[in-house]
Amino acid sequence: MTLLNQPISIAGVELPNRVFLAPMSGVSDLPFRRRAAAAGAGVVVSEMVASAELCSRNSESMLRLNGEGLGTHVVQLAGREARWMGEAAKIAEGEGADIIDINMGCPAKKVTGGYSGSALMRDLDHAMTLVEATVNAVKVPVTLKMRLGWDENSINAPELARRAEAAGIAMITVHGRTRNQFYEGHADWDAIAAVRAEIKLPLVANGDVGTTADAQEILRRSGADAVMVGRASYGQPWLAGAIAADAPQRFSDKNEILSYIIMHYEDMLKHYGDRTGIRHSRKHLGWYLDRHIGDQLIPADRASIMTMTDPQQVIALLTGIFNKTADMAA
Repeated sequence: MTLLNQPISIAGVELPNRVFLAPMSGVSDLPFRRRAAAAGAGVVVSEMVASAELCSRNSESMLRLNGEGLGTHVVQLAGREARWMGEAAKIAEGEGADIIDINMGCPAKKVTGGYSGSALMRDLDHAMTLVEATVNAVKVPVTLKMRLGWDENSINAPELARRAEAAGIAMITVHGRTRNQFYEGHADWDAIAAVRAEIKLPLVANGDVGTTADAQEILRRSGADAVMVGRASYGQPWLAGAIAADAPQRFSDKNEILSYIIMHYEDMLKHYGDRTGIRHSRKHLGWYLDRHIGDQLIPADRASIMTMTDPQQVIALLTGIFNKTADMAA
C-alpha cells in the first residue's frame, strides 16, 4: 500500500484514499462525479456553486448542489459576501453535503471580476470574513481551496492557510500557480511546501497531476497529505481512481469504450434534460474523441458531433466513428 491509496480522515469524515477529483466549473457535474467516484476517486468535489444564487434557490445552483448516488458529497461554494456564504453553507448542509469547500482559487475573469475566487487572495482580512461565516454556519467540515497568491509579488497562501486553520478550516488545497498564471507553464509543486510549514491540518496539492508518478512526486516535493486531479481527467473520468490504485483503466475493446461514453452521454441528458444536456455534453464528447480516437477522427465527423441536436443521431454517429476506426488503447 502506498500513501496515495491509504485512507484519510477530514474532521471525522473518512475518505478511502488520497487522490481527489478537483472542482471544475462546467466539468465536474453530477454525471462526471458519479463516474469518477465509481472508478475509485478518494472524494469528488462539485462545480463551484455561487452562494448568493444558491440562497435565491436558483435552478442551476440547485442542480449543481445535487449529490445523488455519491458516497461523500462535497459542495464547493463561491462568493464575496460573508452573509451569503453562511446562508448558502446552511442550504448545502441541509441538502446533504458532508463537506463544504470554499473557492478562493478560481482564476476566471468572470469570477475574479466579481471579487470572488482567487480575487479574495488580494484582501485576506475580507477573505477571512467568508471563512469565519461559513465555518460558523454549519456543523459539517469546511475546507478551503486556494492558489499560491494573486501574482508572483503577492505569494500569501501560507498566511491565508495559517489564518484559515486558526478559524476552524478542516483541510486546505493549494494549486501551485498564482492567479495571474492561470494554467500557463507548470505548477510549482515546491512552493506548496511553504503552506505545509505553516499548518498541521491535512494539505492537498493540486496542479498538473496526471499520473501516479506525478502524484507521488508532488507529495514528495510539497509535503502534502493528498493530491487533487483536475484537467488531466478530461475524457477519462476514471483517472483519479486509476492513480490511487496505480493501475490504468483497461477496456477490453473499443466497443466497451463506446458503451462507457454513451452511458455518460445519456446520464447527462437525464440530468439536464435533452436540450441543455446536448449542449453541456459536447465538450465531454470532444475530449473522449480526442483522447480515444485522436488522429483517426475525421474533422467533419467531429464537427457534426459538436452541432447535432438529436441525441439518437449523436449516438449513431459516435457508434459509426468507433466502428470505422482501428483498435485503440484506452
